[in-house]
Amino acid sequence: MILAIALLLAASPAERAAATRITGAGISGHLRFLSDDQLEGRKPGQPGDEMAIKYLASQLEAMGYQPAGDNGTFLQPVPLIELGADVPRGVAFTSQGNQLVLHAGNGMEADLVLGPSAHKDRESVKDAGLVFAGYGITAPEYGWDDYKDADVRGKVVVLMNFNPPFQGPGVRLWYGRWDYKYENAARHGAAGALIIHTTESAGYPWQVVVTSWSTPHQDLPPAPDDKFMEFRGWITESAAIRLMQLTGKDLDELRRSAGSKDFRAVPLGSTTSLDLPVHLQTIRSANVIGMLPGTDPALRREAVLYTAHHDHLGRVQPIPPATDGIYNGALDNASGCATVLAIAQAATFAPPKRSIIVAFVTAEEQGLLGSKWLAQHPPIPANRIAADINLDTVNRWGRTTDLGVMGLGKSTADDVVRKVAAEQGRTVHGDPQPDRGSFYRSDMFSMAHVGVPPVAVKGGPDYVGRPKGWGEEQGLDYEQHHYHQPSDEYHGDWDFSGAVQDAQLQLLVGLRLANAPALPTWTPGDEFEAARKSASRR
Repeated sequence: MILAIALLLAASPAERAAATRITGAGISGHLRFLSDDQLEGRKPGQPGDEMAIKYLASQLEAMGYQPAGDNGTFLQPVPLIELGADVPRGVAFTSQGNQLVLHAGNGMEADLVLGPSAHKDRESVKDAGLVFAGYGITAPEYGWDDYKDADVRGKVVVLMNFNPPFQGPGVRLWYGRWDYKYENAARHGAAGALIIHTTESAGYPWQVVVTSWSTPHQDLPPAPDDKFMEFRGWITESAAIRLMQLTGKDLDELRRSAGSKDFRAVPLGSTTSLDLPVHLQTIRSANVIGMLPGTDPALRREAVLYTAHHDHLGRVQPIPPATDGIYNGALDNASGCATVLAIAQAATFAPPKRSIIVAFVTAEEQGLLGSKWLAQHPPIPANRIAADINLDTVNRWGRTTDLGVMGLGKSTADDVVRKVAAEQGRTVHGDPQPDRGSFYRSDMFSMAHVGVPPVAVKGGPDYVGRPKGWGEEQGLDYEQHHYHQPSDEYHGDWDFSGAVQDAQLQLLVGLRLANAPALPTWTPGDEFEAARKSASRR
């Protein structure tokens, strides 16, 4: 309470008037509706997602926001293609007359999780050779290329998760993300890719992979220069060990050799065949976008952007035992949407010089698709967006003495974050879990690609009145038991004091960026600085 009073005393009268409007009850009310069973997990294209979209749009309208979607509406339709494959129960791998059959499509007991990649009605490989390609990374700035001297065209690459310690041990970059690895394999002409899962390298248990891939995959319509494989998938570590043993190889030795820049891809001497009939259909979903016009006649052409994804996984078949089969996504990310609504309403009590744009994006769980579409079709030119303040899961465990910043040091927007956090009496640090690569797996990553600086913060892991390590324990328990599971539900028993603390900071950071004399700038040499410089302001 003392820290909250300190923040309000440091804020201007207008900021105080706005910040006090953010309450736990306000967040809880929105959250309760958006995570309700009636919305059936908000999978894009399903009735529950349509209900969420209408709810978010109606709330923005009631707050006085102007439509900033297409054709004078709050909606920006996002074209999605859904690809559902008939995955075989077993996949055979052959080497010198010996055969290993790995099981797919049978829930938690699966050795493999497979899905389509190319946008066609049948995807197949015939007697495709397997190649162990290490991390599957091509990173010239680090002098690293796992595909050097290797021809993997028409072959299936087996890959390690994560990345070498390019920026220190345990720090995941874009190169350590599964989506990068599939994209790079496709660029090299691979017919398929299998990523070896371990909980340590993925940052989540096998059950998350199984549930996340248990429903048809969605994608944006392909661009002319997009590259695709015939399939993409995951393999458990135990199954990967058996696959290597089939060809007389040792997985641990292969992984050790892949830790060197001198590594060269290793043909495994085995083949596989796979036939995947694919059902394609067009899916209807939308981003929800509203604008609070700025008060300055010149600066109102610029804006601060708030984003949160409104989708989750929907219903999953077969229904996991002892559950209702609905993946409500209460924390991920009904909580983010509910909090952005609270911030959006609060901002109307202190309208800033620049405009405020609020965007609830779709299909984040499918690969940041809604935010990619938003980045390609922003309501104002990307170079006039001061920053993207993104909320993806909020703090449900109480007030904190510290604040984690994903992508800390990337832009001068961090200076504003530090100042507001100091007014709250909180210390600022980088991502407390750098191995998760959170910056590269949430929607601010899409906006950064078009030059918009990110602001992605969350209180913790040090909680007021709790022993050291308590915050990490809560996060780990959620990750292991509730993340992408039917148990991610809201029962009215969360401590919203930390969510309010963070939301007040996110509000004040946005207002100060919107009232600042100039837009924030990227740190010189940052990977996204060039995108900002090349973006049009027209």
